[in-house]
Amino acid sequence: MKTKARMIALYLPQFFPTKINDYYWGKGFTEWRNVTKARPLFRGHYQPRLPADLGFYDLRLEETSIAQADMARAYGIEGFCYWHYWFGNKKMILNEPLERVVKNKRPDFPFCIGWANHSWSNKTWEKTGRFSKEVVFLEQTYPGKQDLIDHFYYLLPMFCDERYITVDGKPLIVIFEPGDIPDNKYMINLWNELAVKEGLKGLHFVARQALIGLHIKKKLQIPWNEVENNIRKRLESGYDAIYNLPYGWTHFGGTSKGLFRINAIRDRLHINTSLKRYDYKKMIPYMFTKVDRQDCIYPQLMPHWDNTPRSGKAGYVYINESPENWGKAVDLAIQHVKDKKPEHRIVFIHSWNEWGEGAYLEPDLKYGLKYLEALRDRVVCDED
Repeated sequence: MKTKARMIALYLPQFFPTKINDYYWGKGFTEWRNVTKARPLFRGHYQPRLPADLGFYDLRLEETSIAQADMARAYGIEGFCYWHYWFGNKKMILNEPLERVVKNKRPDFPFCIGWANHSWSNKTWEKTGRFSKEVVFLEQTYPGKQDLIDHFYYLLPMFCDERYITVDGKPLIVIFEPGDIPDNKYMINLWNELAVKEGLKGLHFVARQALIGLHIKKKLQIPWNEVENNIRKRLESGYDAIYNLPYGWTHFGGTSKGLFRINAIRDRLHINTSLKRYDYKKMIPYMFTKVDRQDCIYPQLMPHWDNTPRSGKAGYVYINESPENWGKAVDLAIQHVKDKKPEHRIVFIHSWNEWGEGAYLEPDLKYGLKYLEALRDRVVCDED
């Protein structure tokens, strides 16, 4: 199967019980608890969003991973980018599903890693009941050189796996918060040196970053000089590419200018008490810009967004979503990457299974396989 773009779907390994979630949220907690308790907050609000073909799965079961991979492959997804949580000093969470994939060599489906280098706290979820304010469960730390070495060697078996996704022959790794790392250049140089020492060509580092954010659009237009300067600085710090988050400019397109200004002020003041709605159909022309045509920029696609299961009225929702509008967004993404080198025609899809954020491609009870079919019809092309 040939594809017009390298569609890599972000993958959340949150769907099985863990001791820390049991302790803070109650025995047996998984993301499904938030998903099933969601309710409509306005007329026409699509909630709860419930899974169809794959059901309320448990990631402790290998059959689940195999079924997900078979489905993703059939509809044009090249591989999964598993979120990986390393907090420093070998402290991890949600690592078991990917470790099993590597150990058992199943499913036979490409994958890569995104280091979700942020603290684990209750701010992801609505603060009710026993948590009236933010509580940090696991703090992200950066202990120093030995921790970087330990982290690299934990990941090495994954980097060496024949299924691991590469760019220019180098294993791809996404860094969730590059701005939080004390010295990006030091880390990247160290890991590249270790990678070469272990027989790899190096690593392909990708910084996840919003190149066009709310705070830089005072006149509601894109300051291109500042955007290009941000790209230059990130590349000079050692990154090979930037995973471009589109939210600021995209949300501008999905609402009125007046409401956009109000929302921007609320964001700056951390006032998140009223639900925000953005029109997906109107957002499509704003999802990608000319920087996404650069070889070193990897754009993002989102099929849906609705994080009210986690955040309640403090969340935000994309309205006027549909398989048809999703298809138009896919078409536009392909247009922005088609002229790049084949290895760099990467588009990150947020996400394969972020059900608590309403950002998923897996079938639900309303749309079934229609979103996946729209993707396949546009991405998959005939073999030569």
